[in-house]
Amino acid sequence: MIDSLYRRMTDLAASPKAVWWLIIIAMAEACVFPVPVDLMLIPMILTRQDRAWFLASICTVASVVGGVIGWCLGAFLMEHIGMPIAHFYHADGRILALEEMFRRYGVWIILGKGLTPLPYKFVTLAAGAAHYPLLPFIAASIVTRGARFFLEAALLKAFGEPVRDFIEKRLTVILLILLVVIIAGIALVELV
Repeated sequence: MIDSLYRRMTDLAASPKAVWWLIIIAMAEACVFPVPVDLMLIPMILTRQDRAWFLASICTVASVVGGVIGWCLGAFLMEHIGMPIAHFYHADGRILALEEMFRRYGVWIILGKGLTPLPYKFVTLAAGAAHYPLLPFIAASIVTRGARFFLEAALLKAFGEPVRDFIEKRLTVILLILLVVIIAGIALVELV
């Protein structure tokens, strides 16, 4: 099923309405869709490297709008829509744990999880369910989603096709290392 979705997304990336599909998929991925929008963004940037920043911007905005939809689902419809989505992905416990983490760590959860392989849809639902304030949620989402998509755009613009495999397979590891460095830096500043 995932291979079929991947092939379908790469086909959509080559279509004349690719930007509209990118917007729809970025929004849906942030609250319900099972496949990362990166799988559509990457071939689109490789096809039109002159539009890399535009595509990363569109993807960021659409993803954050989808994140707000996910936040609303978590805040107002968690029982009827949010938990069925979590249940579909066998992530009921993960959502509940994230909800508790939001109450304890707030914005750090968004900043940290936005750079990790944990699907953003779980972050959005849990933030809403925890009634985490919407404006800080949006600001942190812009930072993390933008960092991810603009980093991909920069790498693809600079190195083209050879970096595709690296991004698809190793970008998460690089982002996790970056997150550890940031957390260590913050901890070090707090100690001094």
